[in-house]
Amino acid sequence: MTDHKTIGEFKHIYSGKVRDIYENPSGELLFVASDRISAYDWVLPSTIPDKGKILTQLTLWWLEQLEDLVPNHLISLDVPEEVKNRSMIVKKLKMIPVEAVVREYLSGSGWAEYQKNNQVCGNMLPERLKESSKLPFPIFTPATKAELGDHDENISFERTIEIIGSDLALRLK
Repeated sequence: MTDHKTIGEFKHIYSGKVRDIYENPSGELLFVASDRISAYDWVLPSTIPDKGKILTQLTLWWLEQLEDLVPNHLISLDVPEEVKNRSMIVKKLKMIPVEAVVREYLSGSGWAEYQKNNQVCGNMLPERLKESSKLPFPIFTPATKAELGDHDENISFERTIEIIGSDLALRLK
């Protein structure tokens, strides 16, 4: 969204596919949702005006819906004016290097993997399913979270355990 190295007291520390992250001296993070478009893990050259504002509002809606069920990382919406409505100040948390994906339909990278061996991330599935078939039951299909420009990689539950340990893997699943 921006080429600034700082926004107010926040120093730029990372740019992802969709968000830019800044950190202040207290260790709080400023998440700024950009208007960038990411498709199949590639950032496209065009943007969608106000996409970052919409993503932020969706995030805030979900945080509000789930606030009685699970704690979240939101500290404040009192953000610098230049990123108003597209950013939030959040607690710095330890990232889990595995993306938790639950599938109910067979599509995307899951479909590509299924075509090779009738399974997705180690989950055996019935034969003769078609692309976008509804699965008989939801399946946990973890993935590694790729760096900008790389593709996320589907992994088995066993590989997830190797990366983050069995206790945390079971909690994610």
